[in-house]
Amino acid sequence: MRDSARLYPLRPVTPALIEYLEAICPSGVHLNVDLSKLSRWKIGGIADCIVRPANTEQLASTIRLFKAQDVPYVVIGATSNLLFADEGLRVPCIQIGSRMSDLSIQGDTVYAEAGVWVPGLARRIMQAGLTGAEHICGIPGTLGGLLCMNGGSQRKGIGSSVVSIESVDAMGKIHYRDAEQCEFAYRSSVYQANREIITAAKLRFLPDEKKLIRQSMLNILAERNKKFPRKLPNCGSVFKSNPAMYDDIGPPGAAIERLGFKGHRVGGALVSPMHANFIVNSGEASATDVLKLIKHISAAVAGHTGHYMQAEARFVSLEGNILPVDQVLNGAML
Repeated sequence: MRDSARLYPLRPVTPALIEYLEAICPSGVHLNVDLSKLSRWKIGGIADCIVRPANTEQLASTIRLFKAQDVPYVVIGATSNLLFADEGLRVPCIQIGSRMSDLSIQGDTVYAEAGVWVPGLARRIMQAGLTGAEHICGIPGTLGGLLCMNGGSQRKGIGSSVVSIESVDAMGKIHYRDAEQCEFAYRSSVYQANREIITAAKLRFLPDEKKLIRQSMLNILAERNKKFPRKLPNCGSVFKSNPAMYDDIGPPGAAIERLGFKGHRVGGALVSPMHANFIVNSGEASATDVLKLIKHISAAVAGHTGHYMQAEARFVSLEGNILPVDQVLNGAML
């Protein structure tokens, strides 16, 4: 991966660009950001510039600026499934987060911006005496990423609660879609292919007794705490569940554990002794450490079971490309 830094000398973050960005997003432009402090994996180099819009119009204006000046950029949320390059990030990065986290509830309808923290959203919905969001209560991340992936737990997806979604396209144009137009399916939506950035959503839930909703959430959180590592930095499940492998062998964690990978490490990257489908940063792990460990695990499982496990984690390159980890490994970047 070091070679890619030499092949990419372009630094599009110029003083003139910064001036424009600060006019569009007052107090939202940050320079020389340490990605290891931002990343949930606590891995990554220095980002030249991170822009945090405060509303949809600021986001749309920022994108129109980048389009007009032919500036490449990358968009991130809470970094829940992202692995940043050790070399850092040379292109501007738009982060949808706490500056876009307005939330209101009226009756059975919830309006929330994309930067709302998902566990906090689930809690507010419970406090309003509404059921249907319990399955998202333990998912770390922001609402925008959850909607894009139609995320959830217990084989449920947030898409079933969507009324409509607001988004911004690559030209800086604002769009509105109802639930049917979002094309929700298991862990997928239209937003995974159309490159639009989700900015807000209207959701609807059913009324129920608050005590019952709260108890259901506590049960879900207790189960997650028993199964998943929480004390060391990680990005959640590394490999997706493969239905064919699941029927044959079981979930990815079981296949990895059977091959004795629990506790296996490469540098500071460690297969969690608690759950084999989690790779944790045990201290000073690099992106290269994580990629090498994923490659080793993937090859071993494929060799022993005949099933290929697709990685959930995505790699953010120096140039701002967000690539499936599988594509990075297959591209022989290691």
